[in-house]
Amino acid sequence: MRILHAIHDFLPRHRAGSEIYACELAREQSARHDVFVVAAEYDPATAHGSIRWRMHEGLTVIEIVNNWEFDGFDETYSSPRINAQLQHVLDATAPDVLHIHNLLNLSLDLPALARARGIRTVATLHDYTLVCVSGGQRIHVAEEHVCRAIDADRCSRCFAQSSFAAQLAAGRLMRRRSGRAIGRAAASIRRILPRLAEAASHRLPSPSIGPAEIRRRLAYARHVFDAVDLFVAPSASMAEEVVRLGMPENRVEVSDYGFVPAVAASRPARSCGTSLRIGFIGTLVWHKGAHVLLEAARGLNGAFEVHLHGDVNTFPAYVEDLRRSARGHPVTFHDRFDRESIDAVYGHLDVLVVPSLWPENSPLVIHEAFMRGVPVIGARTGGIPELVTDHVNGLLYETNSADDLRAALQRVIDQPAILERLVSGAPAVKSIADDARQWDARYAAIARSQISGLAVPV
Repeated sequence: MRILHAIHDFLPRHRAGSEIYACELAREQSARHDVFVVAAEYDPATAHGSIRWRMHEGLTVIEIVNNWEFDGFDETYSSPRINAQLQHVLDATAPDVLHIHNLLNLSLDLPALARARGIRTVATLHDYTLVCVSGGQRIHVAEEHVCRAIDADRCSRCFAQSSFAAQLAAGRLMRRRSGRAIGRAAASIRRILPRLAEAASHRLPSPSIGPAEIRRRLAYARHVFDAVDLFVAPSASMAEEVVRLGMPENRVEVSDYGFVPAVAASRPARSCGTSLRIGFIGTLVWHKGAHVLLEAARGLNGAFEVHLHGDVNTFPAYVEDLRRSARGHPVTFHDRFDRESIDAVYGHLDVLVVPSLWPENSPLVIHEAFMRGVPVIGARTGGIPELVTDHVNGLLYETNSADDLRAALQRVIDQPAILERLVSGAPAVKSIADDARQWDARYAAIARSQISGLAVPV
């Protein structure tokens, strides 16, 4: 088959969970199929809407430069320019199946464009981008609020305070005659002085996006519900939420991610008095909750170290807050790491903390930790409790409670034998090869129009 994966951004510049999973799945499939990846990329030094073809780890990647040079908010999700380029990609790659991972920075029209060409479409639900206009986490960062319901009034406030509003304002500036030179300068500043670039972008006047425009965008997302043949949620929590928010239940299936197999690193048993090596791995952004971990760590008694692994330049203002919080404490910022170093990173940890604030899906880092013999302490949110069984393969604590997280960490410091018991309880993790075979079966099923028999195993 010919398979086209669509995602909001891609490796190597962007290294979050959905990008890593999409890459691993596409690489596994490429042994049997012709596989392409289409992704958006923000590059103010390049003309908006440009298409670039490149290779990444043997995969053909088609980048569409999206600098958010839009006349209005509606073009952020349905842009004639981006749609025209997506049609070009569909015609050039001629896929049998379009596999969507995220439509942010692309277009909510992509599934319909594929259907008009007779291309069957599936989607992996990594987050809530279809119903959340500010990144898909259902978090209002400025008000530190988790959105249990979608409220257009709150969404309009949230968008105005988000990086997306700043990006839209910058894009409007770029449309002016002098914008290209400004864009080239901005690109250089972003590479050399990311904190300055972020601060400058937020000084631009934010566009006014009202609740009515948010409601139109939410209504427009229903076109995606109608045009996608099958949605796959990696967690039952995600499946239940998207059905509650309006997605057709008979087109949602639960199936967790697959992973490249790994072998647990051998490490000596930890004894009392030895520093507990506590790890955080992921994007250093507010909704991932690294600040909760640092707050919890400040009150710990005994020997410990905190190791934060994540790109310090993606959200520099937040990282600066973390650095201030970490002063005077045994906290190390390791920045991002190459996938080739992943075994060494986990091999240096005694326990992984997943302190997410948003309703997480099925965090890749939990599976990675299990495969490498590292127990997990996770927040009781989203799909995390489906993976972490309290006192069996990890510990759970109440979301956003630094006190509760501190108690869990203190327990491990005081009772080192807990770690050995938790490691022995780690579950098996599905391989990426098995996952790819399952996707082959789904592709074949929708090609035969037999998708209606699939149900949600929740």
